Amino acid sequence: MSVENATTTLVVNPTAGRGRALKILPKVLNELLRGLPEGSLRVRQATTYEEAKLFCQEAVESARITADARDCLVVMGGDGIMHLGINAAGGTQVPLGMIPAGTGNDLCRSVGIPLDPVKAAQVVVGGNIARIDLMSVVGKLAHGGTQRYVGTVVNTGYDARVAVRGASMAKGWGSLAYAVAALAELRSFEPVTYRIRIDGEERVLPAMFVTVANGGYCGGGMHIAPTASVTDGLLDVTIIHPVSAMTLLRLLPKTFSGAFVNDPAVERHTAHEVVIDGEGLIGIADGEALGQPPLGLTCEPAALSVFQPNPDPLTRRRKK
Repeated sequence: MSVENATTTLVVNPTAGRGRALKILPKVLNELLRGLPEGSLRVRQATTYEEAKLFCQEAVESARITADARDCLVVMGGDGIMHLGINAAGGTQVPLGMIPAGTGNDLCRSVGIPLDPVKAAQVVVGGNIARIDLMSVVGKLAHGGTQRYVGTVVNTGYDARVAVRGASMAKGWGSLAYAVAALAELRSFEPVTYRIRIDGEERVLPAMFVTVANGGYCGGGMHIAPTASVTDGLLDVTIIHPVSAMTLLRLLPKTFSGAFVNDPAVERHTAHEVVIDGEGLIGIADGEALGQPPLGLTCEPAALSVFQPNPDPLTRRRKK
């Protein structure tokens, strides 16, 4: 990549991680300025979600991808701004850098980006670029529109309700919000009847939740799809069949290690296309509101260029 004439646009959510992003920003800027050509860095601090979305879109739309310059977009904050970044740069040749400074940072975990913001900035400076898959979602989506890219996981059942409750509690409970929300939802949640289609095979079944994953993580480190790869051209489907509240409570801690998949209540598949529908479902993607089903989910291989520490682990491969 030629960097002499390239422009790097850094879009920051300063409130991410309960203000952590703003505190760490000077160190991140110092790292970027030390490694990037003088005058090549533009910094945009967003005050609202819509402003961050606009900054990301403008950076990609104005980017130059030529023999002499390859402009890039770098986003800093939590999974919300990462979601905006992949939707701005997805389907283009504009590289995306990700600097985690939020409470979840699940997309960075899934891609292999260091969770230390300074080390993540060093990845951008290093200039190693790889193509990764994205999940394309179609339907009547939140905030308008009918299509969106997802980097990590689409949640729809109990897990989605926990995510919604946890987001509303985040300021007061911090990193404990998800655990507290999980316990609160557990008291009243009942299995949901899903209508799903996995690579053309239709099923109607009750479940606690069905997740569809491009990357392996959600909920601030839950390894909900332990064998998921962002380079295999496949989506990972995880079904938790109806269980008692006590069984679900026992399984929840194991989601962080991925060991929950060994329980007989868990069913897993890989697929190219998945359709999810059912009454009472809520769509959450990358921790953000997605919209109500029906939702059509498709893997889009090699849809996004990302800065990655070592391109070798991202060599395209199939699951064994």
